[in-house]
Amino acid sequence: MEPYVVSGAIAAATEIATSLDLRATNAIVLHNSNKLALRLTPCDVLARVTHADEAGAQIEVDRARRLAAAGCPVGVVEPHVDPLVYMRGRFAVTMWTYYEPASPQLSAVDYAQALARLHAGMASLDLASPRFTDRIADAEQVADEPDLSPELADSDRALLSSTLGTLRRRIVAHGSKEQLLHGEPHPGNVLSTTNGPLFIDFETSCYGPVEFDLAYVPEAVCEHYPGVDRELLDDCRQLVLAMVAAWRWSLGDEFPNRRRWGQEFLSALRHGPPWPTLDKMTRRLEDW
Repeated sequence: MEPYVVSGAIAAATEIATSLDLRATNAIVLHNSNKLALRLTPCDVLARVTHADEAGAQIEVDRARRLAAAGCPVGVVEPHVDPLVYMRGRFAVTMWTYYEPASPQLSAVDYAQALARLHAGMASLDLASPRFTDRIADAEQVADEPDLSPELADSDRALLSSTLGTLRRRIVAHGSKEQLLHGEPHPGNVLSTTNGPLFIDFETSCYGPVEFDLAYVPEAVCEHYPGVDRELLDDCRQLVLAMVAAWRWSLGDEFPNRRRWGQEFLSALRHGPPWPTLDKMTRRLEDW
């Protein structure tokens, strides 16, 4: 969220927490993208805040509960309140259990093993979710329609449209087994806790090959994940670069410093392989 929106989001979260008999006199920003994650104290609850007109918050809550019941390593909703989306003004807030960090850096082995357990649990469930190609189609629409991405230059629009379409066809033609996935299991969506690594944010869950999920994680994690198709992973990494680039140019995107991110992801696509991982791109941009 943009800085001028954050204060209103914090106020909404603390007011809702108070109405639920959760003591929330302070809010610490843990993560800020299109969604805001807050640690509310002294009640020690994790509040996730998004705009009221954005769909998906209740779906995220429902999926997390199903996954937890299946034994998946996931963060769970705050047990002292109803598992609902709470509305306040223009904001929607969900309440989650806050987990104390176990260490500042999650090991690649633990990350990979937790992701493999998550995938195993997800494979046992039948949850209504889109296919990964639907997510590509959303990015293609942003790239193809100037009304949705008015700041995107024509040459960049052509690059994104061509890349997304080519990769969609190539990955589908690969014919790999598909299953329910997290959708975006990048380091920002995995917590290093005293209960082990736990995944959060299931709003983007979809069906697809596991390499689609692996394209979001560091290379060291992929090295410890069993049975990876490296050619497919390479295509999926390029795909993720193109999708993220499209979303950063989307009208109304509130990702902080989104234009810089959009430019750098386009630059990575033009530069060509080897395709940088998402964590490397993130570190590069956060160092500026």
